[in-house]
Amino acid sequence: MRQVIIIGSGPAGYTAAIYAARANFKPLVIASSVEAGGELMNTTEVENFPGFPEGIMGPELMGRMQEQAAKFGAEILLDDVTAVDLTGEIKKVTLGSGETHEALSVIFATGSANRKLGLPSEDRLSGYGVSWCATCDGFFFRQKTIAVVGGGDSAMEEANFLTRFADKVYVIHRKDTLRASKIMQDRALANPKIEFVWNAAVTEILGDAAVTGVTVTDTVTGDKRDIALEGLFIAIGNDPRTHLIHGQVDLAPEGTIAVQGRSSKTNLTGVFAAGDVVDPTYRQAVTAAASGTVAALDAEHFLQSLSADVLAGAI
Repeated sequence: MRQVIIIGSGPAGYTAAIYAARANFKPLVIASSVEAGGELMNTTEVENFPGFPEGIMGPELMGRMQEQAAKFGAEILLDDVTAVDLTGEIKKVTLGSGETHEALSVIFATGSANRKLGLPSEDRLSGYGVSWCATCDGFFFRQKTIAVVGGGDSAMEEANFLTRFADKVYVIHRKDTLRASKIMQDRALANPKIEFVWNAAVTEILGDAAVTGVTVTDTVTGDKRDIALEGLFIAIGNDPRTHLIHGQVDLAPEGTIAVQGRSSKTNLTGVFAAGDVVDPTYRQAVTAAASGTVAALDAEHFLQSLSADVLAGAI
């Protein structure tokens, strides 16, 4: 049995692991078999993480965090959590391999998942022109015409990045103004390869074996038109990954895990949460890392409150 298990391996999860490991709790980090490192693994250059004035690529930043956590004694397991039982004094975490791990405390840092358009052809054409990751798939769209759906920072970053490969990039946004920060807007608006399609919603993805275009519906007039494309990148936001804890841990109205005030404490004793899974507003790498610090410290205070007899049974 562990003193603490951390589920998730983004900035929140790895920062919690660094703090917990330095406190000699020897945390087990369940990092996922395919998504270790979280959303930053799909990010290009990170320019706003403190300490990197020249910027750093997202995968490199996460690799450094993982290395730092391991250096202090965190054990990192590349597997997926399929079920949890958090209601008792001993928390149980079941993995895809069939193994079950037990702990006195659990930190949820499961992050968020890419939001989908909800169109019938979306999943069918995933990998055949539909993508949620420009850094993963941009190379395959050299000298092609593609589109990015969205109006936030992620959409602007993806659009600018994709102009390294594509001849033309449409940005399709359902409003006539962007949510993105000014610096990201300015870069996209100044890029000669990017054309904005305003007040437009993608209502159909065209193509049988691969994407050949999209149908967009004007959100003001209702008029429809087709745009010929060879690729569609969807960047319309994320939803918190809370499916594991439904019926056990309380959720906030926004769908994130509810925590007490500025702490990471959930409604269950010994269960903490950090990062994008508790944050519907800011969703930055640096705020997620700070949140991971809070969770590790809260878990430390909780473990220190337990009797010596209880702690004696845990690693």
